[in-house]
Amino acid sequence: MPIKKYTGIKSLLLSIFILGLAVGCQTNKTASSLPLSIIYGHKDEGNKAIYLSDEEGKIRVKVVDAPVSNTIGYPAVSPTGKQIAFYSKYDKRRTWSIHTADIDGSNIRRLTNVKNVWDSAPAWSTDGKTIIFAREYEDVNEGWREEIWLMNADGTEQRQIRSLQGRAAEFMQDGRILFQSKASPSQISIANIDGSNVIQLTDDESNNMSPKISPDGLQIAYLSNRDGNQEVYVMNIDGSNHKRLTRNRVEEWDPAWSTDGAKVFFSSQNVYGFYDIYKVNKDGSSIKKVLNSGSQAATVFHIDKSYLERFFKTRQQYKQ
Repeated sequence: MPIKKYTGIKSLLLSIFILGLAVGCQTNKTASSLPLSIIYGHKDEGNKAIYLSDEEGKIRVKVVDAPVSNTIGYPAVSPTGKQIAFYSKYDKRRTWSIHTADIDGSNIRRLTNVKNVWDSAPAWSTDGKTIIFAREYEDVNEGWREEIWLMNADGTEQRQIRSLQGRAAEFMQDGRILFQSKASPSQISIANIDGSNVIQLTDDESNNMSPKISPDGLQIAYLSNRDGNQEVYVMNIDGSNHKRLTRNRVEEWDPAWSTDGAKVFFSSQNVYGFYDIYKVNKDGSSIKKVLNSGSQAATVFHIDKSYLERFFKTRQQYKQ
């Protein structure tokens, strides 16, 4: 099926371009100074697109529009900074599929194409060669299924981790995977990539979801409704020292770490029926709104230098 791109084309101010080139050469150790350190889904007049932003929300650059439907999201940038992975919906939203594109929004490819299943939440391995994703669907014999799948970055060799049920999986620095188990209630665990040696980190009657490993590998940000509302928490990598970061009357979603590991981003429902993106210090202090009409934020640690010049020349800049 042909896929179109609808991204507007304008040049950025020269000062922004020069800044981007300067930081593009930096390594992950200095990633906190990247001008574009968040990727997220943005909703505008009913349509969604994927944007990059700095962590203050001052620079917003559109990467790609929804290829087919008006729904696109769960973006993740590859470790090389050259590609993004994301999902989009087909068949009147009954089929969800994983896609990749270059960081400048070109070369969109649909990688999964199974009808009437929900493929979402792609995440890259540390070497950029593998994508892990969630697959959900109704099975006539077993009911609702929540499965964790792997594939090569080009979409080949798609295979299920059969011993695991759950979703929201991501790779850890040591090659293991962090994920949430199937709901009722869901718990957060670590396992080997083949599904063996499962270590359960939470064990209570609440739903614990959407775990994200910190840049230093020592903490996990996650969601839980253990205190009556779905809030953002952090805990140590061994499951100890749980700390609640948010206290709100609406549900929080989509935790993601800042590049320096000092803050956690999250989505919170707004009065318009969608979400805004906030950040909070990992000790729970200083909550601040960063982006309007945004959700499903993910951390950007690196944008490849060779792509950065083309990226800044061809994307449109937006202001909050």
